[in-house]
Amino acid sequence: MRNVVIGFLGTVLDMGRKRKWKPTVSLCTHPGFSVDRLELLHDRNYNRLAWSVKREIETTSDTEVLLRQFDLDDPWDFQEVYGKLFDFAQGYGFDEEREQYHLHLTTGTHVAQICWFLLSESRHIPARLIQTGPPRGEEDVTKLDIIDLDLSRYNALQQRFDLMSREMSEQLRGGIETRNPAFNALIDRIELVASSSDAPILLLGETGTGKTELAKRIYELKLQRRRVKGRMVQVNCATLRGGTALAALFGQRRGFTGQPGSERTGFLREADGGVLFLDEIDELGLEEQAILLHAIETGAYYPLGSDIEASSRFQVIAGANRDLAALVSQGKFRPDLFARLNMWSFTLPPLRDRREDIEPNIMYELARVERLQGRKTGFNADAAERYLRFARDPGTLWPANFRDLSSSVERLCTLAPRGRITRTMVETEIAALGRNWHETEADPDRQIVQDALGGQIDGIDQFDLVQLAQVIRTCRTSGSLSEAGRKLFAASRAAKASRNDADRLRKYLDRFDLTWAALQE
Repeated sequence: MRNVVIGFLGTVLDMGRKRKWKPTVSLCTHPGFSVDRLELLHDRNYNRLAWSVKREIETTSDTEVLLRQFDLDDPWDFQEVYGKLFDFAQGYGFDEEREQYHLHLTTGTHVAQICWFLLSESRHIPARLIQTGPPRGEEDVTKLDIIDLDLSRYNALQQRFDLMSREMSEQLRGGIETRNPAFNALIDRIELVASSSDAPILLLGETGTGKTELAKRIYELKLQRRRVKGRMVQVNCATLRGGTALAALFGQRRGFTGQPGSERTGFLREADGGVLFLDEIDELGLEEQAILLHAIETGAYYPLGSDIEASSRFQVIAGANRDLAALVSQGKFRPDLFARLNMWSFTLPPLRDRREDIEPNIMYELARVERLQGRKTGFNADAAERYLRFARDPGTLWPANFRDLSSSVERLCTLAPRGRITRTMVETEIAALGRNWHETEADPDRQIVQDALGGQIDGIDQFDLVQLAQVIRTCRTSGSLSEAGRKLFAASRAAKASRNDADRLRKYLDRFDLTWAALQE
């Protein structure tokens, strides 16, 4: 492979007036690095110096020197330098099978050095970078360093980047050693998005799955990575009702309501430069959704009672308990806002689907309560085994997810005599949880079928009841019979000769004297 070096003529250094060392000449005569061809870029005003350097190199080495006139009106104008170097690269005709290319950084302006780096890093110029320096001490050899931008070759750097990425992911987990593979993969993906994108992030999942806490950790990560400078403003959209909703979100001009002191800044203004967390955005009204979409996309909006446009630049994290796609099909959520929010969508799994994460979360809750109460509390061995067995049991549904678990652990810690949780206390807590869940939320499967069938439910086996409940849920959150069929028969349809999902679903509903129209009502 022939070594080819491309570099600028050093209009000061290559004259050699202040010191004998000339970087371009010294590079071509370096004993540890042979240069087969040097392509020297120079301005027309330095044509004589370029020819002098060419003659000296060809006299003292076997290097072939090609002079390329490269005129710049302003060598410190980044746009001009980068544009002309980009054009130079496009028309060069690199032959990587026969030649190995290098860019000499030592000569040329700092702007030229930056442009060389960008063009090399983006592979517009398939070259490594060379930095030279004058001999040091008693040595008479030019200092030469080759910089390879392939980070995969730098194990120490790669390990450092991997460690930083793991630390960021642990930050999003709240320091909890989660074990669920699907959840860990989800967190790793969120870390990548939050670290490199300013687009909206949509967090979906049942109540109590940790959307609010995760939103706060995403904000902290963005703050740490300098993607935001302002604060995080949290808005519970379920509390925004009627005429006060617009004023709360977008602000209100003084005197608009005819009352003194009625001026409001608005949540959007408060979030300027930071993050706006819209919790339960599925509860926001359609009018507010329309204005919010415009503000997200343009950063501009009108406060109530004002004809002067206000501006605020913020990043959005939205949380929702319900299926936004289903709400769009029902006309309860704007499709354009959903499309804007849905670029990065993450569904947090419920606690019942993360049984392996229950134990580390119990330990996390014990530590949290210890900080809260100022005393150390722990389980007796038999109590820990019983509580963990109950918590992991498939029959334990945890309807409020981590809120249920957190409250349960805090109750046990608060009532523990001398900081020890006993087996008897655990049995009492388990019984109390069962009563609470039964009183606040009857069997959800039985309830949904009861609503559809009335008294006929008594003749349905438990096995059929669970299956029918899921079918009814799917029908009520789908825009059409065909869409519901596609969701329900996604796995088995490939093996069927006939793929009429709507017809299969219609026949299934007929078994229980149900129709699509009746379920929609």
